[in-house]
Amino acid sequence: MRSLIDQMGIFFWNVINRPQFKDWLDIVIVAFLIYQLFLLTRETRASQVLKGFGMLIIVSWLSSFFGLVTLNWVLLSIVNNGSLVLLILFQPELRRALERIGRGANIDRFQNNKDEAQRIINEVTQSLLGLSRRRVGALLVFEQKTGLKDYIETGTTIDSLISGPLIVNIFEPNTPLHDGAVIIRSDRIMAAGCVLSLSDQSNLSRDLGTRHRAGLGVTESTDATVLIVSEETGIISMAQAGKLTRHLDADALNRVLSGFYKQEKHGFIQMFNLLKKKFKTWRKKKNEH
Repeated sequence: MRSLIDQMGIFFWNVINRPQFKDWLDIVIVAFLIYQLFLLTRETRASQVLKGFGMLIIVSWLSSFFGLVTLNWVLLSIVNNGSLVLLILFQPELRRALERIGRGANIDRFQNNKDEAQRIINEVTQSLLGLSRRRVGALLVFEQKTGLKDYIETGTTIDSLISGPLIVNIFEPNTPLHDGAVIIRSDRIMAAGCVLSLSDQSNLSRDLGTRHRAGLGVTESTDATVLIVSEETGIISMAQAGKLTRHLDADALNRVLSGFYKQEKHGFIQMFNLLKKKFKTWRKKKNEH
């Protein structure tokens, strides 16, 4: 660890006194990685641990700089032994980061079939609103880039086109599949009665039952989005990235579902089209002059 601190000191000295292109590139890359790490752990327990570990490293470097030998030895001992502890504490975050790296590009399946996309949005929205009015519990999991095969295998395979009446029938009380989760992939209901891992968050409201904890749990380890209907209150909620948004109405449901089934083109294609449009405008103005 002492060599790491010495290298940090040399690095900052070189940046201040002999900055080159590769130095600035190095700074940008490291800053980007640190920023992504903060985004990954933001508003989680791991973020507080990360901040504390960062403070220890800074104080260790300062104690070495000012020649505080005893304090530096104590802090270095903590930091050296804490590296292994951090790997254990950050295990869920590290797994999530590796999953994000391994995800492929999202496919816009419904770009060329807007009618089908609108049908699915209407079917799901109306079925959830109907279940909400009757206070029938429901749990819909929408698969995104991370595959949910492990969860699908815990339920009963259906592999059917999305249908509002089918969703209502699955969650009808006193039926075999009403207690589990329905997993949706693209435009198909893959399975029902699926078992999800529960969230380990300790700050959840006591009003939230097993259904909400299961919905949050699957979003903590995957990029899935979950829609939940409370059996006690009829409130419709959305779980995403380990966070819960409650009191969704028809408009909110439409917006959420439109994000799945009516995605706009993005990335390089959108950038290319924007630059192309600006170039045409510039050339037109130039010709006018």
